[in-house]
Amino acid sequence: MKEARIGLAAIPRGVWALGLVSLCMDLSSELIHALLPLYLAVGLGASALTIGVIEGVAEATALIVKVFSGVLSDAFGRRKPLVLFGYGLAALTKIVFPLAPTLGWVVAARFADRVGKGIRGAPRDALIADLTPPEIRGASFGLRQALDTVGGFGGPLLALAAMAYFGGDFRAAFWVAVVPAFLAVVVLVVGVKEPARTDATPGPSRERLRLSAVRKLGRRYAVIVGIAAILSLARFSEAFLILRAQNVGIPIALVPWVMVVMSVVYAISAYPAGVAADRGHGPRMLSAGLVALIVADLLLARATGPALLYAGAALWGLHMGLTQGLLAALVAAAAPSDLRGTAFGIFNLVGGVALLVASALAGGLWDMYGPAATFHTGAAFAALAWAGLLLYGMGAARLRV
Repeated sequence: MKEARIGLAAIPRGVWALGLVSLCMDLSSELIHALLPLYLAVGLGASALTIGVIEGVAEATALIVKVFSGVLSDAFGRRKPLVLFGYGLAALTKIVFPLAPTLGWVVAARFADRVGKGIRGAPRDALIADLTPPEIRGASFGLRQALDTVGGFGGPLLALAAMAYFGGDFRAAFWVAVVPAFLAVVVLVVGVKEPARTDATPGPSRERLRLSAVRKLGRRYAVIVGIAAILSLARFSEAFLILRAQNVGIPIALVPWVMVVMSVVYAISAYPAGVAADRGHGPRMLSAGLVALIVADLLLARATGPALLYAGAALWGLHMGLTQGLLAALVAAAAPSDLRGTAFGIFNLVGGVALLVASALAGGLWDMYGPAATFHTGAAFAALAWAGLLLYGMGAARLRV
């Protein structure tokens, strides 16, 4: 325990602040995310395929936009203004959800919210790498993921409380999400200071806006991106966890508990996984995370009641905790400091395209063959990723932080 405390104390104040910003925004976003699939299906009559396409397009948009914001943060040599703009846009969209009169308005708000996420994502991750010494980079990304995921399970809990307090009124519950969203912006403005550039830090250049810059990222980076892309195909939108909960008979008012279970395990595992990666165990963390996802999908495919449903959700969260912070730390380690924004942007562009395909495929399989087919397909993609990792080499230096 003493070693863990020392590790936490060494993490820069700006990383803690960015983690708190993520926590607040995730409280807001996950409150809406925990209710939105049900609101679309029950309140607006959307099909599983429609929900899958909406979620896939929304999340893919966020990840695709990151490539442009990442490149811009490298080109201009500044990260915080783009991070602030992205969080500010996301906060403003939270006002639209309770006011939206039709499905089109909801889709537009979801789309704009994810654009905000895309704008802030790559510059924020690059800023964390800029703020953090290499020897604690895995722990720093793990901490940010852990705090983000505290908001991830706090949001569904707020959704449960709001739905109970407002008697199942979705629109009234959506208003609760506005407060933490704007608090996130305040914490970012006050608590995060971008590090000053030194003479050794490369200055902005138009060269970074060209595709030729991608070649400088190297083979190690390409392998990391490839693994992440297959993971995105295996792990479609979490909206399908919510739909599965409703499908097995969980009352609508209690459905957000599936996200709480998933996010609690994610939050608990993210920081220890980052510390383990700093100690050279990154390949093992990836392998264990892939096994967790395979088992999660198989349990969710077979679920007929709460027991297997929650077990599958918990393992899904364990997979996230073991892999997401680690992949971010691997990208930071593989990329030159002056191309970190670009590296995170391309990393998320590839993941965004894969997520769009995966979510649309998941929705189509659900509508045509049922939920079991959706989760069995996810397990197959996860098994493919795991086989590739084993063949590539568990001890490969390029998979170390």
